[in-house]
Amino acid sequence: MMQKDILKLVGHRVRDLRKERGWSQEALGEKGGFHYSYIGQIERGEKNVSLLNLVKIADALEVGVPQLFAYLDDEEKYIGSEADLQEIVKTLRTKKPHQVRMARNVVRELVNETYEV
Repeated sequence: MMQKDILKLVGHRVRDLRKERGWSQEALGEKGGFHYSYIGQIERGEKNVSLLNLVKIADALEVGVPQLFAYLDDEEKYIGSEADLQEIVKTLRTKKPHQVRMARNVVRELVNETYEV
């Protein structure tokens, strides 16, 4: 994969996450501390964004940095519901181990999988 392809994939992922939230480029820029034109350049794959700026963008989008790289293939298909999954993980991080196991068992039951006690 060429470097420019990676920039475009990450940029499209940022755009999709932004649009999932119903935000404009200006709104994301304000939340992350960037000018809206910089967000546009990232989304079009024109800027080689620094790691520190990716962290700021991820924080503004309320996702982890890995979610900015959560594209499935070169056809730019993306994993859906990432914000929901991130929220669930964030909630479970503050719970006791037995509560996490109970939540896991509930999820398994909901999707018809066997569970362990």
